[in-house]
Amino acid sequence: MSQVVSLTYSPFAENTYLVFDDTRECLIIDPGCYTREEEKHLAHMIDLHQLKPVRLLNTHGHIDHVFGNRFVLDTWGLEAEIHEGELPVLNAVGMIAQMYGIPMRQEVPPPGRYLQDGEEIRFGKTILKSILAPGHSPAHLCFYCEADRYLIGGDVLFQGSIGRTDLPGGNHDQLLDSILKRIYTLPDETTVYSGHGPETTIGWEAKTNPFVQRSGHTTLR
Repeated sequence: MSQVVSLTYSPFAENTYLVFDDTRECLIIDPGCYTREEEKHLAHMIDLHQLKPVRLLNTHGHIDHVFGNRFVLDTWGLEAEIHEGELPVLNAVGMIAQMYGIPMRQEVPPPGRYLQDGEEIRFGKTILKSILAPGHSPAHLCFYCEADRYLIGGDVLFQGSIGRTDLPGGNHDQLLDSILKRIYTLPDETTVYSGHGPETTIGWEAKTNPFVQRSGHTTLR
């Protein structure tokens, strides 16, 4: 059985995830560590759980989800894996940093490999499946573990909310379509580990989310 540890970093309060099983092989997903103290904390947590990082995944290329890519590369030699459709977003990180007035301490390195929709991501004894769910960004991926019923959801779906779509490459109607057709089709008991805020479940959001429900009903837009 695999485990998920959530670590919250940066001024954006972004959730970084460590996913591992009893082999101690570990995925680092969306490393948002921005300061040196946060980088040290990420390394400490990996040491604390006696983990061996083997892959670095990004759900998408927004600045708060890739702050730590360089640190992970320099520390564990892992190049990022992301969908190729996120390259324009990834390449705009410097511009977005200026827009928010947040200095980039180091450049974000280019990805080492591109992930595809439906790809199996294997580590230890565990398999995740990538799910393409665009709308928040052009080629956003979520990572689903069928065996243990959880989804690393990035910025697609939150507890009581959904991802913003006013950044370049965002599309509100496309995001709603992704949630209805790609995310709400997962089992209700699936835990959703979002890119910001607390975890939730597919069943709860499909029934109560004010932006999009499985019935098609919405109270907000």
